Order: sequence, then C-alpha cells, then structure tokens
Amino acid sequence: MIYLTKPYFDKDEIKAVQETFDSGWVAGQGPKGNELSEYIKNITNTNFAIPVNNCTAGLHLSLLAIGIKPGDEVLVSDYTFPATGHSVMFCGAKPRFVDVNIKTYNIESELIEEKINDKTKAIIVVHEFGQMAEMDKILKIAENYNLKVIEDAACAMGAKYKGKPVGSFGVITAFSFHARKNATCGEGGIVVTNNEKYADIISSLSCFGMESAFNRQKDFKIPSFNSLGYNYKLSDINAAIALEQLKKYPKVLEKKRKLVKLYNKLLENNKFITIPIEQKYNYHVYQTYAIVLDKKIDRNKLILFLRDDGIQTQIGTYASHIQPVYKSEDKCPNSLFLYNQSLALPLYYELKEEEVTYVVEKIEFHIKKQLED
Repeated sequence: MIYLTKPYFDKDEIKAVQETFDSGWVAGQGPKGNELSEYIKNITNTNFAIPVNNCTAGLHLSLLAIGIKPGDEVLVSDYTFPATGHSVMFCGAKPRFVDVNIKTYNIESELIEEKINDKTKAIIVVHEFGQMAEMDKILKIAENYNLKVIEDAACAMGAKYKGKPVGSFGVITAFSFHARKNATCGEGGIVVTNNEKYADIISSLSCFGMESAFNRQKDFKIPSFNSLGYNYKLSDINAAIALEQLKKYPKVLEKKRKLVKLYNKLLENNKFITIPIEQKYNYHVYQTYAIVLDKKIDRNKLILFLRDDGIQTQIGTYASHIQPVYKSEDKCPNSLFLYNQSLALPLYYELKEEEVTYVVEKIEFHIKKQLED
C-alpha cells in the first residue's frame, strides 16, 4: 500500500520518550512542554506558546480568550475540516461561512465584508493544506470593522507570507500535531500569541481554570479555580515527540517539496486535472497535496479504483456550510466544488519518486477509462 500519509519517526523520538519516562514527569505542564513552548516561540516570533491536546481545543480556547460568547458570529473559511466551525459552536456562537478562492483553497478576501454584521466579532482564517491566506487584505478588513483575527494554522506550521512566519499575523494562532501533519506526535497542538492577557486566559482555561496553572512560584500556594476551565493539557510524552519532529522538520519539508515538484511536472499537462498553486509571496508547506478533477470525473469512484491498485487517496477536505450540524444558510459554491472534486494524493517523507510516478500513471489510467466508459 502506498499510504496517503505516513509519519516519519526514528530513534530520536524513541530516545526522547524514554527520557520522559525516566524523568517521571509524563503529564502536562512539564519540562518537555516548556521546551516545546520555547521552540515554537522562536520559529513563530511570538511571546507566548501554550501546548494543548489538539488544535480544536486551541481554537476553542482562542475564541474564549477574545471573549466570544453566545449570540456572537464568527466568520470562518468554508473549505476546512469541521473542527474550525465546531470551535465556534463550542462557545455558543454562530459560524458564518465565507467561500474560498478556487485556486488557493483559502478564504476569498473579496467576499468577507458581505458577511459582516453587528454580531460579527472575529474571523478565523484557515491556511488550507499549508499555504497562507491573503493576510494583508484580511487584516485591513478586520481593522476597519474592529474584528479579531485568529489563524487556524493546523496545516501550516512553518509556512510564510511575504517572508513573515505563520502565527505572527492574527491575535492568536492555533497549530496541530495530528498524525496527518508535517510534524506530529499523534495528537496534540499549540497556541501562540503576543498578547499576555490572552495567554493567561488560555493557560488557565486549558487546565481547569486554575489561577496559577502555568506559574512556577517560589512560595507554596494552593491554586484557586476562578473559571470553568477544561482539561486541554498536552502530556510531556507528546511534547517530547513533537520536539523531535520539529527538529527534523526542515529535511522532511525539503523532501516533500521535491516530491510536489515531481507531481506537478507529471500532472500539469493533463487537462482534466488542476494542480495546486504556490503564490509567489508564499512559502507553501504542503501538509496535503490536493489536485482538483474536472466535473466529468467521478472522484469517489477514482478513490475506490486507486485503493484497489494499492494507493490510498482521500477527499481534500469539507465544505462546512453543507454539514447538517451547522444548519447554515450560507452559499459557498467554490468550496462545494472543491469538496466534490478535490483529491488528496500520497505525500510523505519516505515516499519514493517511483511511487509518485506509479500514482500518477494509475490516476491517468482511470481517468481515461472513465471518459471512455
């Protein structure tokens, strides 16, 4: 089987986990978690980084930190995994879905203003598949309407926009260490911000609402519980793995971008396939390599045919506005088209160039067969 994705672990992760076991501190808020925070602060140019058990929790905490409450509305890029919209509903607020650019898969900045009303309090910008959205335009709109911008950078660790790293644009940014991400510890996430007030709220709420959740005080003090918080901590075991993953991240990304170039070369002349673009002012980290198929091609059948050939593929991601849970009246035709016709192809560090060639050959074979039938 050629997998859709496969994490790359070696002796470094095993050693780090053993060191964590030997230390006796395997729960959250330990030394590995602190190391992870410092590492992330350095690569995102931010002042605060709080490890959490997943990116969804990070988004939930981010929204609570900026004061999102029942009755509020938050604009959300429609083409995203439903975790983004769910995080808004966790606060009792309403997600309003904004359509995306058909070429970049990211929120279409030109469509944002028409969704803003007196209930709108924030925008969650999703950097889909590892390419950042048009942050200059989005931040300008947010400033004009006094809206907070949160970056959902689940897929985008290490991405850049006009030379600036992801995480340095919005008031808060949430990252993921899920198994499909470029750097993974199975499940996990981290939240970054330059706002000390937001950092304190997120830190406390991630640990049951404890007043001194992340404080290392010299004097003994029994913590008090000032708010109804959550158990969103990241264990030191996961933090240890994430740290080692981040250390080898540059070479993983270099290999993935090399494979992307090969995919592009092999697929760019097929008129029934649209390959993903990398905007000239962006540095794309390709958490997912998703092509878009012509309407004549049945994407779901293609997934099954490829599976029979030993190739694992998947849809790109979801059109949020059509998911029953949201009861949304928003219309997002570009997102809906991408939901129906996008196809995520195998892409991971240990994938071989000859396997990429085989994947492309099989895709083109089955496309041709569908058209003939």
